[in-house]
Amino acid sequence: MLLNCDLGESFGRWTMGVEATVMPHIDQANIACGFHAGNPLIMHHTLALAAEHGVAIGAHPAYPDLVGFGRRSMKLSHDEIGANLHYQVAALEGMAQSMGLALTYVKPHGALYHDMMAQTAVRTAILDAIASYHRPLGLMVQATVQADAHLAEADAAGVQLLFEAFADRCYDDDGGLLHRSQPGAVLSRERMLAQVTQLLRNRSVTTISGNIIPLRVDTLCVHGDNPEGVRAIEAVRTLVDSG
Repeated sequence: MLLNCDLGESFGRWTMGVEATVMPHIDQANIACGFHAGNPLIMHHTLALAAEHGVAIGAHPAYPDLVGFGRRSMKLSHDEIGANLHYQVAALEGMAQSMGLALTYVKPHGALYHDMMAQTAVRTAILDAIASYHRPLGLMVQATVQADAHLAEADAAGVQLLFEAFADRCYDDDGGLLHRSQPGAVLSRERMLAQVTQLLRNRSVTTISGNIIPLRVDTLCVHGDNPEGVRAIEAVRTLVDSG
């Protein structure tokens, strides 16, 4: 199982994350493209770190919401979503190419990611945008009980999916993530490591009420925006390598 992390999310003089400490422990870097965070210099710096550590590069596009860090849903048309996605992905890919690097996948950020999973129209717009890009790219989506249906949609569009689970988030009984406003939504270190172990051994998670849900998982999302998060990534990396 691969480890992925959202990176390059600083902006100007505001710093978010500790990329240099995180990068040695992950397999995939989801790099912000400037619409929710990031700027050209930060994108370049994050790409260089990924290259140094042999980490695969993914674009992390968002709604055009820099003030809200991309966490607010927006009512965009099918064509607006496609154009916004192409603009961001192309910017990161152009920078990557100038450094001799290749972009391999796309993982939407924040509200765009959640809307993609919850709304067929948004998901279709994103699939169509990736399918119409000038070369093939994978799409990272949340591993849920609807995986077979999402695979069928992606196959029809000609897009390869990467299914991700979350190391430090509690799941609800529908197989989605428990909302952050709910108690226990973010797991303690002990519970996080137990969930990772369960995913590695059984490809399943235990929900907030104790139900066990099987998941198709290719990659595991970890968060490195604080020192404790980095220490947790190191522990997860050890589990993955030993499993």
